[in-house]
Amino acid sequence: MARKTAILISGRGSNMAALLDAAKAPGYPAEIVLVASNRPGAAGLGIAAGHGISTRAIDHTAYETREDFETALTAELEKAGAELVCLAGFMRLLTDGFVKHWRDKLINIHPSLLPAFKGMDTHARALAAGVKITGCSVHFVREEMDSGPIIAQAAVPVLAGDDEAALAARVLDAEHALYPMALALVASGRARVVGEKVMVEENSPPDYRPLISPPSAG
Repeated sequence: MARKTAILISGRGSNMAALLDAAKAPGYPAEIVLVASNRPGAAGLGIAAGHGISTRAIDHTAYETREDFETALTAELEKAGAELVCLAGFMRLLTDGFVKHWRDKLINIHPSLLPAFKGMDTHARALAAGVKITGCSVHFVREEMDSGPIIAQAAVPVLAGDDEAALAARVLDAEHALYPMALALVASGRARVVGEKVMVEENSPPDYRPLISPPSAG
């Protein structure tokens, strides 16, 4: 049976849209039961409603404390029967209590190859550092920002002449492929946390060929 999954957004929700599209496929192991936002005007709420998904707007400014907001948010998640929660551009720092409540059920995507470039301005920092490969990571959320057991990663080359916008667009394309795959691994039970690392049950032998950038001449 597909695991009931909620998605938390604050804006347009492009990763949310990728998850919604993936969940339509027959046999996909996650069912999206709720999309919630801390911003009532978030464009993603309309997109989710257009997919026939239940939506909730829980305005964080209406609550005196983070804990009060998260109590209301948790109530909506549990009312929807959510077993997993995916953060998709959810621009609120979560308290330790919320993270502990949803431990190993709360998933996030970050636009870098963690543990590199945690936090904000990841693409600008990658360009400034001169890295040749960057990417994105899906991980279980822990109390420390952008930390937690890594479920899956996608590598993206940094090309000559890239600016921040060009690199961000390339990484975002990778995010849209990676997040649905990572959610499927977790929802199906093929990915599980063992000793603060994620162990993945492989259906086929992995490809161990290295990704090299810039590519060799011959």
